[in-house]
This record gives sequence, structure tokens and C-alpha cells, in this order.
Amino acid sequence: MKITEYNIYYELPPKPGENKKEEKAQSGFDWMQSIVLAITVLFFVFTFFIRPVEVVGDSMLPTLQDGNWLLISAFDRSPKQGDIVIITQPVETESGEPIVKRVIALGGQTVDIDFQKGVVTVDGKALDEPYVKELTKRKLDVSFPLTVPEGTIFVMGDNRNRSLDSRSNRIGFIDDRYVLGHVLLRVKPFGNPQYVNYSQEE
Repeated sequence: MKITEYNIYYELPPKPGENKKEEKAQSGFDWMQSIVLAITVLFFVFTFFIRPVEVVGDSMLPTLQDGNWLLISAFDRSPKQGDIVIITQPVETESGEPIVKRVIALGGQTVDIDFQKGVVTVDGKALDEPYVKELTKRKLDVSFPLTVPEGTIFVMGDNRNRSLDSRSNRIGFIDDRYVLGHVLLRVKPFGNPQYVNYSQEE
């Protein structure tokens, strides 16, 4: 007679508290995965889509103040009339840092400024500019009217009489390729995020 031997294994019941330890360990691992994923997503977003920048100077008063922090879109770099943009074009500024200005006209548009009345016109239409601190009375060394070359933009600060901008040959027309991005929100002062662009489109 042939005898076959069978080994029978019994699963022992878990020791008291063992399941809880495993659940805690798994929970901690899940939390770590979530944190790493969140950091990775934030890094990707802030590298390729949205960037924080700090305002330096008072050329954009009253819209922006020195020390404000902004979120800018680094993905869509095609400026529109009325956008506030961050410019990296090498210009003769005191700090040599990127500058923040508002887009007044795009390539192909004609800009004129009546410095007596302080009125800015683009393609013969006076701009509605509730954002300016004062009327545009300061004339620099650029002559008007002028047509903005294709591939560039004409910019000015909202603090018109205290801003070095495209009215000066030191700044001039801004090449589109040097627009780092347009401003989405002012996030500092904290707790009061504010949309600061102003479209001239009807």
C-alpha cells in the first residue's frame, strides 16, 4: 500500500494589534506618495505654466505697488492690449532686472499721445484708462504718432508721469520674444487676490 503524505498548513490568526500596525504603515506610505505627487505637480506647474514674481518700483502705481507678488502665465506668452506683462528684454534700467508694464499697442497698431490733454490713442481711438494714476502728460524722447513694428509691443507704466517705458528710446519697442508672461493675479498682499489686467477689446 502506498501512503501519500499531505502537509496541511493553517494560517495563524494575527497577533493583537498587528493589523493596526500594518494599516498605519500603509496609511503613512499613502500620505508620503500624495505629498511627493503634490510637490511634483506644483514644481511642474510653477516651472512651465505659472511663475511668481515680485514688483520692484512704483512705475505701475496705483495698480501695483513695490513689494507686491504676482502670478504670471508663462505658458501663453502672446500679449494682448491691456495686459500687464513681465519683460526680460535687455534695457537700460538701473537694476537690470525684468520690468513690469502694461501693453498699450501691438505690432501694426499706431499710437499717438496728446500730451496737452494727456490722452492716448491707438489707431485713432482714445483708450479708456481707469487704471492710470494721472493723465499722460510726460513726454520723453520718442516722437508721435508712431506705428509699432510687427513682432513687438508698445508698453507704458500706469504711473504715467513716473514711468520709464516705450516713450523713451532707452526702453523702446519690446520684442515679443522677451515677454516672460502676462500677469494673472496679484497675490500679495495675501488674502486679497486681485485680477489686474484690463482688456481694451470690445
